[in-house]
Amino acid sequence: MKSVEEWSGKDRGDENFPVGSWLIRRDLRAHLHAFYNFARNADDIADSPLLAADDKIYRLNVMEDVLLGRYEDGSPSALGLRTSLAVTGVVARHACNLLVAFRQDAVKTRYTSWEDLEEYCRYSAMPVGRHVLDLHGEGTETHAPSDALCASLQVLNHLQDGARDLSELDRSYLPQDLLSRAGAVVEDVARPRATTELRAVFDDMLIRVEVWNAAAASLPGCVRDRRLRLETAVITGLARRLTQRLRSEDPVAGRVKLAKFDGVASLISAMRFLP
Repeated sequence: MKSVEEWSGKDRGDENFPVGSWLIRRDLRAHLHAFYNFARNADDIADSPLLAADDKIYRLNVMEDVLLGRYEDGSPSALGLRTSLAVTGVVARHACNLLVAFRQDAVKTRYTSWEDLEEYCRYSAMPVGRHVLDLHGEGTETHAPSDALCASLQVLNHLQDGARDLSELDRSYLPQDLLSRAGAVVEDVARPRATTELRAVFDDMLIRVEVWNAAAASLPGCVRDRRLRLETAVITGLARRLTQRLRSEDPVAGRVKLAKFDGVASLISAMRFLP
């Protein structure tokens, strides 16, 4: 079978946050990269502006079939992850949950409420953290702060890419109830800069993200693996810094990004978790 994958050209270097960086144990990096490659290819299918919704779902289903051993070809990244799971003993559930979110992306373009968006994060973001934790053999006490961190990263990314999502995919993750309450509409992200009403929506969402950031702050202290503890400390620091940048900068006027200084400062701050 011909591969169903649609690689966008993005790789780990294009992400906001480190993915399988040098901080991760050398023996686990290839397995983490296998999970990332699977997620990246599935995300590229879901976000393709050229594929019809039913074609996207078909391709994502093929990826799941290969991952679970129903097919032997059609998705190289799913086959690679299947091999990784067989070696590590990590369950396929986290990868399958990601596919739930990507199938949703293929057909759903609006979110009615913050709770609706949070449910999406349960499948689109939280499985990533849980896979990494399982790969390292961490305990279930790490799940709640990891879920909070992953949800925060997901919503921060939605705020960064709101204009592009709308223009390329007619998709918006801004909750409709928050928009209505502020007197804003989805289409406001297509303006040259954020309106006062849209800024109020962003600020409301960032207040909620800060609650997640606060919950995520305990994650490094829960992690037993020394190198992963440092990596999670760096990422929680970067999430806080990006939250603050989005508070003071306008993601409608231009993509708000972390600076090199943010990474250095987060690494220095994370050093306290080394012992």
